[in-house]
Amino acid sequence: MAKISRRLQGLQAKVEDKDYDPLEALALLKDTATAKFTEAAEAHIRLGIDPKYTDQQLRTTVALPKGTGQIVRVAVIARGEKVNEASSAGADLVGSEELIDEIQKGRLDFDKLIATPDVMPQVAKLGKLLGPRGLMPSPKGGTVTFDLAGAIAEFKAGKLEFRADRTGIVHVMFGKTTFSPEDLLVNLKALQETIDRNRPSGAKGRYWRTFYVAATMGPSIKVDINALRDLKLSQAG
Repeated sequence: MAKISRRLQGLQAKVEDKDYDPLEALALLKDTATAKFTEAAEAHIRLGIDPKYTDQQLRTTVALPKGTGQIVRVAVIARGEKVNEASSAGADLVGSEELIDEIQKGRLDFDKLIATPDVMPQVAKLGKLLGPRGLMPSPKGGTVTFDLAGAIAEFKAGKLEFRADRTGIVHVMFGKTTFSPEDLLVNLKALQETIDRNRPSGAKGRYWRTFYVAATMGPSIKVDINALRDLKLSQAG
C-alpha cells in the first residue's frame, strides 16, 4: 500500500462515506484542493459496460458550457485552401505532409489534432505514436472534419473528447478548482447528460454504478448520481 501523506489524511477526514448532493460535493472538492498549483476538477465514473464488446463502448465528446479553464493548443493537418482556413480560424499549428513528418519525428507540442478526411490515409501512419496519447483524429471525436473553423472554435472553447477505459470507467477533467461550485455543476451536468445520451446499445442492467469527483491531489467524493440526473439545468445555471 502506498503511504498516504499527512495532508491527504487530513483532507480525507473531511469527506464522509455517503452520497453527496452534487453542489455540496463540488463545494467540498474546492475545499479539499490545497495543492500549491491550480488543480483540475476530475470526474471518475464507473459504468455498467464491458468495452471489450463493440456494442458496449463509449467514445464521444462533451462541450463544457463553462470551458475547461485550460489553454488548448490545436494542430491541424489539411491541404490546399484548408491550410489557410485553419490558420485564419486560430489553429496553433497547421501543415500538410511536412507536419505529418514533423510529428513522426517527435513534434507533439499540441493538445488536440484535427485532420480533414482527405489526409486521413497519410495521418493513419501516426496511429502508433498518437493513439496511446489520445491524440489520433477520429470522426467520433469530432476531429476528422472539413469544418475546421467550427472544430477549432469548439475545442478551444471547452469541447473535450473522452472514452470509457477497458474496465468501463470514464475519467474526465471538467474544469479547474478555481471555478465556482455553480460553474463546475453546469459542466458536470453537461457531462452526465452526454454520457446518458450516448449510452451504448449493448449496456445491460444498471448503467451508472459509481460517480466520484476529486481535485487532482484531493480525496474522492461520492456524488449522488440520481440527484445529478434529476437536476434541471435551470437550477444548475
